[in-house]
Amino acid sequence: MTKKGRLSENIQRFGRSLLLPIAVMAPVGMALGLTGALVQGYMIERVPFLGNPALQAVLVGLRSIADVIFTNIPILFAMGVAYGVSKKEKGISVFSSIISYLILNATINVWLKTTGNLASSDQMAQVGQGMVLGIQTLRLDVLGGIISGLIAAWLTDRYHEKELPIAFAFFSGKKFVPIVTIGVTIVAGLVIPFFWQFITKGLISMSSLILNGYIGVFLNIVMVRLLIPFGLHHVWSAMLRFTPAGGIYMIAGEEFVGVLPALNKILFDLGPSHEAWGMVPNLTRFMAQNQMLVTLFMIPAIGLAMYKTSFHKNKKFVKGIILTMVLTPFLGNITEPMEFSFLFIAPLLYVWYVVLAASGAVALAALKTGVGYIRGTIFDFAIFGLMYENTSWYNLFIVGIPLAIITYFSFSWAIKKWHIPTPGREEDEVEYNTLLKEKRYDEVARIVIEAIGGRQNIVNVENCVTRLRIDLNDMHIVNKEKLKESGTSGIFFPAKNHIHIVFGPNVEFVKNAVDKELRGELA
Repeated sequence: MTKKGRLSENIQRFGRSLLLPIAVMAPVGMALGLTGALVQGYMIERVPFLGNPALQAVLVGLRSIADVIFTNIPILFAMGVAYGVSKKEKGISVFSSIISYLILNATINVWLKTTGNLASSDQMAQVGQGMVLGIQTLRLDVLGGIISGLIAAWLTDRYHEKELPIAFAFFSGKKFVPIVTIGVTIVAGLVIPFFWQFITKGLISMSSLILNGYIGVFLNIVMVRLLIPFGLHHVWSAMLRFTPAGGIYMIAGEEFVGVLPALNKILFDLGPSHEAWGMVPNLTRFMAQNQMLVTLFMIPAIGLAMYKTSFHKNKKFVKGIILTMVLTPFLGNITEPMEFSFLFIAPLLYVWYVVLAASGAVALAALKTGVGYIRGTIFDFAIFGLMYENTSWYNLFIVGIPLAIITYFSFSWAIKKWHIPTPGREEDEVEYNTLLKEKRYDEVARIVIEAIGGRQNIVNVENCVTRLRIDLNDMHIVNKEKLKESGTSGIFFPAKNHIHIVFGPNVEFVKNAVDKELRGELA
């Protein structure tokens, strides 16, 4: 693989690593949102039995338990990045990331004391300092966790087989990794404070464009959706959610860096009755309300257009496939199966899709909509739209219904006008298999391995949320036609000798089956 290809793959690997903490935050956030809504005074007025003291104690207790996740988000990212980025000995990598995070904050504390920059308790927020695990340090927040995770992953892959002289042999191999992590992190902790102000200024300068009214809203959606094919949209979203590029907010006398921590504070702590609730539309214009336009309105419209324009003889077979591609984002927030069904065969249509989605997001922002959290499912709409006051949830229908109509008719016209071979419109006879629907992952795995050249052509197999990502010895011997028999909804090569095979939310089970087949464990 070329240097450019390795760089691209490393960035994608980093982006995938961010999904693990996000995957934890999403359901916990829903639990916090639900309990937070049910303890609000206005909700108790509407549903009096919610005021029962025992029930309120349970709800408040559940909220407190779930809140521990959001109190320690940087630790989640340290572990998630270490696990996702490291290629070898992932357990040691995660262990070392926690050590690194502790050492990083302790070292910065020493630097602040030594240089006379340690702020008093009433001045910490103004100078970007705060308490982390009982240590007064710079508020690196999620970036601190990411730095520790990257240090741990790099050192694990480099030193997990390190041999030391016989006198120190006990500390060789995996035990050497956390030790060397301490040393490297101390150096990082002494260097970062010198550059932190410049890093912060750089990210803040980016925020001046990203947060610039409707231009920023449009740009955000364009970047997210155009980066999806490359697997880099998670990196963009994380930058906006957790760094100064997403803004720095003062809420109830406390500083929050990035969109998501600020939204967490308002949604899960302060509630709609607090004056800070007025900030919600400025935060949610970069969050899940935009995704809801796609998952709840646009993708169902695209699915209907595909079904209506499919050849009559294929309608019975293609209906289940299209329904799955519609329900997957509607219920699970995963849009790639539908997007990849037309992205590579009609890229201009995908650009039109992105423009429509971005325009809808601007309309929601103009209407001061305040709906959503991380994910854009129907469940998130119910919790963060319907159950909270002052969200203007109806704007999603005001914008979404016309957007769905435009999407349906424009896609129907384009598919027929340019004879786009969307599902059900293939020129050749296509046998629509049900391997994934019937969860026959063993058979899928065998087809995949055979189609990409067998065991001898496979270097490494990983997966993200929707795709198998496989490093190959030779990409030219891949049999795409054979690969389509596995039930994949998309095949592409983002770098030399590297293939992405789209399977949707079942991809992890396909990957497990591929691993077992490669180890010879399948019957």
